[in-house]
Amino acid sequence: MEAQAQGLLETDPLQGRDESTVASADFSSMLSEEEKEELKAELVQLEDEITTLRQVLSAKERHLVEIKQKLGMNLMNELKQNFSKSWHDMQTTTAYKKTHETLSHAGQKATAAFSNVGTAISKKFGDMRYSIRHSISMPAMRNSPTFKSFEERVETTVTSLKETGKLIAYGVSV
Repeated sequence: MEAQAQGLLETDPLQGRDESTVASADFSSMLSEEEKEELKAELVQLEDEITTLRQVLSAKERHLVEIKQKLGMNLMNELKQNFSKSWHDMQTTTAYKKTHETLSHAGQKATAAFSNVGTAISKKFGDMRYSIRHSISMPAMRNSPTFKSFEERVETTVTSLKETGKLIAYGVSV
């Protein structure tokens, strides 16, 4: 009996099964005609109040739009402001600051690494240039058939380019 009495005094919200039980229950037989009439009148009053509140809210929303239009505020401006504020808020977070700091440090290290690689490559090319110059100056290499053939091709190309340049200078189409 005590468990039943305590069940009637529970203040916990209704559970799914309780809601279906309440929905299927017929309380109208428990109410007197006078109570039914009072509830119906209260229902009509609540519906009227809700309708009035919706109308007031709609009027206030229209008024808000009018004020924004007069102030030159439009959707695009609001989006820009919201984006700017969000971007600012994000930049002030600890996570963003730590990430920015880490990426900045990584970028500096990468820049230094690329600089070192570039310096090493330049040095290698410089060494190769010296080596090629030194090799070309050797008489044995200059007299080789490969070098002679290469030298002739270069001379032919240079001569051809000079002639093309002269023709263009005189207005002759090539």
